[in-house]
Amino acid sequence: MTVGNGATDEIDQRVVDLIASNPIASVVSDPRLPDNPIIACNDAFMELTGYDEDEIIGRNCRFLSGPGTEPWLTETIRQGVRERKAVMVEILNYKKDGTPFRNAVVVAPIFDEEGELEYFHGSQVELEDGAQSPVATRRARAVEKIKDLSKRQLEVMTMVAAGLRNKQIAYELGLSEKTIKMHRGLAMEKLGAKSSADMIRLAVEAGI
Repeated sequence: MTVGNGATDEIDQRVVDLIASNPIASVVSDPRLPDNPIIACNDAFMELTGYDEDEIIGRNCRFLSGPGTEPWLTETIRQGVRERKAVMVEILNYKKDGTPFRNAVVVAPIFDEEGELEYFHGSQVELEDGAQSPVATRRARAVEKIKDLSKRQLEVMTMVAAGLRNKQIAYELGLSEKTIKMHRGLAMEKLGAKSSADMIRLAVEAGI
């Protein structure tokens, strides 16, 4: 797990924890710096792409693009970043050795306690060749997973996916932060999510 330098030399430990132990390839970027560069990446991202940490930190995620990358999907990601909304696309990317792969990318905003945009969390999953209707399949699986959540757990999950912190969610729902943590933990247990990043990805895949 690597953290880069920049305007945010001291990166929020919560953000580091978001991706550090995640088995899904993940990065954190800083939209407050020019060109929204990657400031942290985990081992799974390096393993997926073949790039070393010093080749990743400081670059925009589009460095994975290549001659076959769909420009309209790249624009979908850019639009999500501009509008500060979570977005999911399945786009053709390239590994360091030039190998193309179909990449299910989720990009979600992370806000501070004042509601200001701090970071973007991005996760990548390599899709199997020949997968039939992968977007629909992943969405159906995600919807199936969340159907057993209570109304409150779904509300909490939705706000987590929107980048809000426990304190902000507690304020919005008129509940204690302790209660929010309880609902968040129960939701993660029901979903089989090992981290907040997993829960965010499921929410985006389900279209929440």
